[in-house]
Amino acid sequence: MKSISLLTFFLLLSGCASVKHPVNLGEAKENVRDYYESGAFENECSNVVDGAIKFLESKSFNETACAVFDIDETVLSNYKYTKDLGFGYTQSSWDEWQQKGISPAIKASRRLYNYLLSKKIHIIFLTGRELKYFEATKNNLINAGFTKFDSLIVRAAGEEKIPAAEFKSDKRKALVNKGFNIVASVGDQESDFYDGNTGYIIRIPNYLYLLD
Repeated sequence: MKSISLLTFFLLLSGCASVKHPVNLGEAKENVRDYYESGAFENECSNVVDGAIKFLESKSFNETACAVFDIDETVLSNYKYTKDLGFGYTQSSWDEWQQKGISPAIKASRRLYNYLLSKKIHIIFLTGRELKYFEATKNNLINAGFTKFDSLIVRAAGEEKIPAAEFKSDKRKALVNKGFNIVASVGDQESDFYDGNTGYIIRIPNYLYLLD
């Protein structure tokens, strides 16, 4: 699971520039809940995807073109998991949640995915999830409507402690070395776009947590 920094988020949400005056914790949680459940989150995601499609529509792609998608808070929403924990996180509960494989799709991201498929662009899912959750994650993606993709890349044994930015950068470099032309990268964290080989960057909003 991506490291949670609720305090950082609360400060951003409240527009407060100094850690000396953070927004009240209860108020911050209520703001997050209202944002996600009022439709504002879906609207913002839709606007991001509209802009991306407008940009990509003017481009041409060959048979090596691919798009790299992060998973959590990019194509699958874990809002229910986070809300049920009072907008918190524990490793054990997150492990159980991944294994359940019931995260719903972020609708705008699925629309972008379908658009890219219509352009015959290869789809690669690249996630920080570990190998033991490969099957659950794959089934979750399929059940959420992401039924066609070239590869699902997870952390193999021995890769669990590699920082997210480095892990994903290395995997994108490997894709390029295999002959893929990465024309777009879709993610919700800065680490999803670190160190190049991203193509056009599409940032899905995430107001639940930030990576350290």
